[in-house]
Amino acid sequence: MDLADKVNSRQANVSVIGLGYVGLPLAVLFAEAGFNVTGIDVDRARVESINAGESYVQDVPQRKLALAIAESGPGRLAATSDYDALEEADAVVICVHTPLSKTKDPDVSYILSAVHEIAKRITPGMLIVLESTTYPGTTLELVLPPLERARDQSLAVGKDFFLAFSPERIDPGQSDWTLSNTPKVIGGVTPECTEIARSLYSCVVDQVVPVSSPMVAEMVKLLENTFRATNIALVNEVAIMCDRLGIDVWEVIDAAKSKPFGFMPFYPGPGLGGHCIPVDPQYLAWKLKTLNYNARFIQLAEEINLAMPEFWVAKAQDALNDAGKAVKGSSILVLGVAYKRDVADTRESPALAIIKHLLDKGASVSYFDPLVSEVVTETYRLVSIDRSELARGLVESDCVIIVTDHSDFDWAEVGQAADTIVDTRNALGANRGKPSVAATPTAGVDG
Repeated sequence: MDLADKVNSRQANVSVIGLGYVGLPLAVLFAEAGFNVTGIDVDRARVESINAGESYVQDVPQRKLALAIAESGPGRLAATSDYDALEEADAVVICVHTPLSKTKDPDVSYILSAVHEIAKRITPGMLIVLESTTYPGTTLELVLPPLERARDQSLAVGKDFFLAFSPERIDPGQSDWTLSNTPKVIGGVTPECTEIARSLYSCVVDQVVPVSSPMVAEMVKLLENTFRATNIALVNEVAIMCDRLGIDVWEVIDAAKSKPFGFMPFYPGPGLGGHCIPVDPQYLAWKLKTLNYNARFIQLAEEINLAMPEFWVAKAQDALNDAGKAVKGSSILVLGVAYKRDVADTRESPALAIIKHLLDKGASVSYFDPLVSEVVTETYRLVSIDRSELARGLVESDCVIIVTDHSDFDWAEVGQAADTIVDTRNALGANRGKPSVAATPTAGVDG
């Protein structure tokens, strides 16, 4: 039975390498569709959690994971740290981390490691799909050659094995657009690769969008998030302009979005957060540098977005000055440290930069986040105050800075209890208007 027949009959064994916020939901989705799935991760704690039915990913409820690992389920999900499980795989999806180095060069070591393990165990007719976000050319330049030379053979892509790139499009905490109903872009190395990858993903997603090559698919992902990063930077700069002009940027955006064509609202805020939007454009900028081209929009957008935490600290300093206080020695309560509303993820969160700026200025900083119990960075460690301490913290703090507008907060209570508030998200809404309140709109900071 060839791979297409195995896929159509749900008899294909699927392996997912990397069981983070991308890989685990995908593995569960394949299991729900009736495939036997093996999740592979070098983090043994993750493996143990999955096999015990304990989810550590917000978008994978315990109930779903429990059904996926149940012996009697429609499919079967099991997790392991042993790459030998790939010897039984018909399709392998790579969902590993692709961070930036301190010099903002792409770190593709996790991809290379996964490909090395696959190459040692590749079987005839295997499909390999890379989902990890990376720069255009990665699939053809780094993934394909080791697979063609696997096991000291000369393997033909599109015949002996199949290779494609399909960018992940996960928005953590999003309930309207899920893995199933978000269109899936796929670019195979050959038409045969695209077709077999299309067949597999069509079993779990409503719409598949084939493109002509892996490089096009890689560029699609980077365009999507560069579009967001640059537009957020634009509206962040508009917020600064409106602040200088003494007008309400939220009112400006609200009126502008009444135009039914030619305008799409983006919202300013404390900066960018998450793994995608602050990071993905840098993959593209790095690639273009190798081609002797300077991605000027990306560079300018990063400059503006990275400056927003300092802008908001300056607003807090102004608010304290108006109250006759200095930042040094003041008690400041930060509300929310996650990078976006209703998630527990602090990766690249602008709250971390805001806190560092405040600490550097001698402020006494505390925070409350119902989803993040502890923040640890290279320069400081903070533990969230208890919910029972929040009411007192709002009253006794010299300044409250709203950074993440979790739906769990009672914003009316916040607006009434605190005297000096800097609102980076327009969370207070109708509760604005107190003499000491500096309020501005919600930020587009989700990654």
